[in-house]
Formats: sequence, structure tokens, C-alpha cells
Amino acid sequence: MKKLFTVAALLLVLTASAQKAKWVTLFDGKSIKGWHIYNKANEPISGWHVMNGVMMTHGKNGNITTDKEYGDFILEFEFNVMPKGNSGVLYKVVERPDLDEPYLSGPEFQVIDDVNYPDALENNQKTGANYGINPPLNLAATKPAGEWNKGKIVVKNNKIEHFLNGVKVASYTYGNQAWADAVAKTKFADWEYAKPRAKGKICLQDHGDMASYRNIRIKEL
Repeated sequence: MKKLFTVAALLLVLTASAQKAKWVTLFDGKSIKGWHIYNKANEPISGWHVMNGVMMTHGKNGNITTDKEYGDFILEFEFNVMPKGNSGVLYKVVERPDLDEPYLSGPEFQVIDDVNYPDALENNQKTGANYGINPPLNLAATKPAGEWNKGKIVVKNNKIEHFLNGVKVASYTYGNQAWADAVAKTKFADWEYAKPRAKGKICLQDHGDMASYRNIRIKEL
């Protein structure tokens, strides 16, 4: 009996592991199921909508956030920001009434028009950066605003990597001393951002500009 129980338990573990290793679509091109406006989980989504297989905002509609939290994962997505536009993909995001914006808690894969944005940009504010901290390793990896770009974020054992159009553009260790030292020199130092965590939600930023996303999928590790 004990042996049968052990085998059954092992099968459950293997099944759970296999399920975890599967790609899961976070946006099917038809509905925004599985998402909500940041800090408004119990309210209907307004502003963000689906058109021709694309999840998009025309700006000033709030940040859209996954219902679920994620720990280690690979996230793939395609994005298109309009000329002079600004957006971003945030992760490890915390939702709390006292945190009115996701960037107060979560790192950001920057999405922006590097060339025509009206304000001067530091390199750590350009597309693919770990916003405000790690500038892109390759500034030539991005396609111009108005064209589709492919992004990927890999989070595993606190090692985080950003990829842009197949090129690694950021790499850092979340929560280690080098990270803490870097955060301490930024505006994030006094925010929830500075407290590393194992899990968090994923958020697409509405920075007030038109931004579009498609082919969003995740594989938990």
C-alpha cells in the first residue's frame, strides 16, 4: 500500500511539473480574460480592447495586470508603440491600495520610441532596458516605433534576462548586493520596488500613449 501511495504521489509531482513546463497563452487575440486594470480586480475592464488580434490602449486607460502571480518564468510578447510613445512590461508587481502605480513595486522591460520621444532619454530608459537601472546591452536591437518588436523576459532563480528581437539586452541578478546598491542610487530606493520578492503579477503599462501587444505567452519554470 505504501509503495502504491509513493508511486501515485510521484505521478502527481511529474504531472504537475509537466503542466508547469507548458506554454500558456496570456492573450488569445480574442478577449482580455485573465487580466484586469491595476488595483481594480473586481471592476470591468474599460479602455483596453481587442482589435484584429491585438490588445491595445489609446492611452489614459490604466495599466492592465494579470490576475495571477508568477515566480520563475519565460514570458514572450510582441509590442508596437506609436511614434513618441511610451509603455512597458512590468513583472513582480504588487497590488495594494497604497501603491497606485505598478512601477512602485515591479521592474520594467522598457517599451518606448527611442528616437522621437519628446524628452531626452538616458540609455537606461530605452527599449529593452531594465528601466532606470540596466541600459540595453545592444542599442541597435530595437525596430522603429510603429513596427512590431519581439520581447522576452526570463526569470529563473533570481537571474533575470531581457531579450529584444532575439538579442539579449539586459541581464542582472534580482535581490543580490549589486542590485541593491544600484537600486539605492535611484528613485526606487524608498519604494516597494526595493524589497525583492519571489512572485508578482505581470503588467502592461498605459503611459498615456497608444500601445499594442499581441502573442503574449508564458511558461512557468
